[in-house]
Amino acid sequence: MTPPLFLVDVLPPADIAVLSGPEGRHAARVRRIGAGERVDLGDGRGSILRCEVTAVGADELRLTVLARTTVLRPDPELVVVQALAKGERAELAVELLTELGVDEIVPWAADRSIVRWQGERGVRALERWRSTVREAAKQSRRPWVPQITDQVTSPAAVAALVAASAAAYVLHEAADEPLTAEALPATGRILLVVGPEGGVTDAEVATLTAAGAVPVRLGSEVLRTSTAGAAAVAALAARLGRWS
Repeated sequence: MTPPLFLVDVLPPADIAVLSGPEGRHAARVRRIGAGERVDLGDGRGSILRCEVTAVGADELRLTVLARTTVLRPDPELVVVQALAKGERAELAVELLTELGVDEIVPWAADRSIVRWQGERGVRALERWRSTVREAAKQSRRPWVPQITDQVTSPAAVAALVAASAAAYVLHEAADEPLTAEALPATGRILLVVGPEGGVTDAEVATLTAAGAVPVRLGSEVLRTSTAGAAAVAALAARLGRWS
């Protein structure tokens, strides 16, 4: 297996390091990592330390840094505007998107979204998304942790994101063009808009296409909001050579 990845806010500059705090406790108590094993430390912004465990404490690992690497942020970037969904489907969506290579996720309160993020409930929901993404990035050994922006609450706000992107696509079951047939830009941001369980409204589609988005379909099947974005990101990642 590849070494497990643990995320810290700041990577140590020295070649001797200590992994403590929640990550060190998880490594020592839950993962039961022992001396002589290899682990990676990352800052979630492309920098990785390849380390060997020299000693294990009750809540920490003592490490020797073997190598330092830096992974550039992917270009083009894959950005998904993900409509809010009920319960576990929302966390499933962001988990899958992270594992499959998304670079940024924008929560969207679409017209047909049943869930609404308001007040303290909205703050907690956003933090759950960010926690889910962080854990999924660790599981999939991603050197870059995708950003979760604040939610957008209007088609006009999504349209502004469309206008600022190199290419933008709205997943729509009635679209004529398949996503796999679209020409992709060589650089910049590729934006995917994923609607809620009830789909995007005609008014939303009109606003987004006026800003430059192209309605596309994935195939003849109709996917749930929790899987549609992941399927689209997987298709684009393969075409962009991310899995080569």
